[in-house]
Amino acid sequence: MQDILEQLEHRRAQARLGGGQKRIDAQHAKGKLTARERIELLLDPDSFEEFDMFVTHRCTDFEMGDTKSPGDGVITGWGTINGRKTFLFAQDFTVFGGSLSESHARKICKIQEMAIKQGAPIIGLNDSGGARIQEGVSALAGYTDVFQNNILASGVIPQISVIMGPSAGGAVYSPALTDFIFMVRDTSYMFLTGPDVLKTVTNEVVTAEELGGAKTHTSKSSVADGAFDNDMEALAEIRRLFDFLPLSNKEKPPVRKVFDKPDRLDMSLDTLVPENPNIPYDMHELITKVADEGDFYEIQADFAKNILTGFIRLEGRTVGVVGNQPMVLAGCIDSDASRKAARFVRFCDAFSIPLLTLVDVPGFLPGTSQEFGGVIKHGAKLLYAFGEATVPKVTVITRKAYGGAYCVMSPKHLRGDINYAWPTAQIAVMGAKGAVEILHRKDLDKPDVIAQKTAEYEEMFLSPFRAAELGYIDEVIMPHSTRRRVCRAFALLKDKDLQNPWKKHDNLPL
Repeated sequence: MQDILEQLEHRRAQARLGGGQKRIDAQHAKGKLTARERIELLLDPDSFEEFDMFVTHRCTDFEMGDTKSPGDGVITGWGTINGRKTFLFAQDFTVFGGSLSESHARKICKIQEMAIKQGAPIIGLNDSGGARIQEGVSALAGYTDVFQNNILASGVIPQISVIMGPSAGGAVYSPALTDFIFMVRDTSYMFLTGPDVLKTVTNEVVTAEELGGAKTHTSKSSVADGAFDNDMEALAEIRRLFDFLPLSNKEKPPVRKVFDKPDRLDMSLDTLVPENPNIPYDMHELITKVADEGDFYEIQADFAKNILTGFIRLEGRTVGVVGNQPMVLAGCIDSDASRKAARFVRFCDAFSIPLLTLVDVPGFLPGTSQEFGGVIKHGAKLLYAFGEATVPKVTVITRKAYGGAYCVMSPKHLRGDINYAWPTAQIAVMGAKGAVEILHRKDLDKPDVIAQKTAEYEEMFLSPFRAAELGYIDEVIMPHSTRRRVCRAFALLKDKDLQNPWKKHDNLPL
């Protein structure tokens, strides 16, 4: 018996060593942690339960039969984050460069299927050179099996991908199918076609960082939702995000003990909006002053900065926030902002996370580049997302809400539950100047008449009271009471039950 126990411990020690100490040292030299070190930092101490530690590949071509490593380049299992269950896999770059084989894929698929059955999130720590070339189509089949499970898990359990090294070729599609993608600056990159192939095929010369680094994917392509300076910061922030999310679509978001009073007033909000309607202000300030203890977890902070998305808590409960940002493009909505916000709204709705919408939008961004780029369809995505959502929806209009942009920012007409406006709100088809120039074009050569008509238009339409008179605004509120009003609104709506008509699936304007 003792011999068997010693043999088991020997095998475990061999598996824990991955590709060997030399490769572990090389990983550290690049500023990267090993797969097992990452798991230790991500999960609660001593909570990790590993599966399939001794699985190896089955390939015999190219002399692969003589080169096997326990685990085959990926560590799979489950554990807890602040006491809440999660499944995960971590690719081990020290073993065949983390490349995916048939056995490697089967391990990931097994853990995905367990996560779906158990109703718990799955986190992927990606660090892989791609498909294992020696296995050919078997590796490609393995990847596709993983993709299929990503698709089946979508909207059922939260899926989080952390890119902690290379992710190239087909390897990028599994993260792309998940809910959130995060990267590590300077050590991770994602692309379908690498720099060498680009140089050969298109004659473009570009570095891996320029082509698929964290800056590219967080600020240009919007593939990634955020980036962090190193592995340790990334894993700490994933733990923080995890605390905002429900375990599955059958559970409500977690409730956290909070020491911030729901009826807290903030008098500084009364002066947040400048008297001059053309002067911007930072919507971040409103979000943090409304949120429990000023905690705002922003999603895609570096992309489409004219709209803000992320999570806060109100009375300890998770709420998704979408807000126009007057500091960038005056808060106009463009194609990128529409896509960014629409995807976030749909995630929140899929997992029963209530939505708070903060509105200060003068319209859609004009221009040929926007029209040629399909802003009509991209804007329709945001319209569709809010109209489809059945979760509690509370909207606060702080200043401008003009034209079609008013229509897409969760108004009463898209089944908004509670819609508030500040006294500074301006709800109209367009601004006074443009409206008067259209309505009174025959008087454009009479400055006094135009000035008088502009003042009349402003008094009649550029206030929240016309909309309130029509019942499109539930109440005009004092800015300093926003947190109290919003908290009470969500408390009222916490048992909301709204069902959409049955359908096989929708046809979102992609």
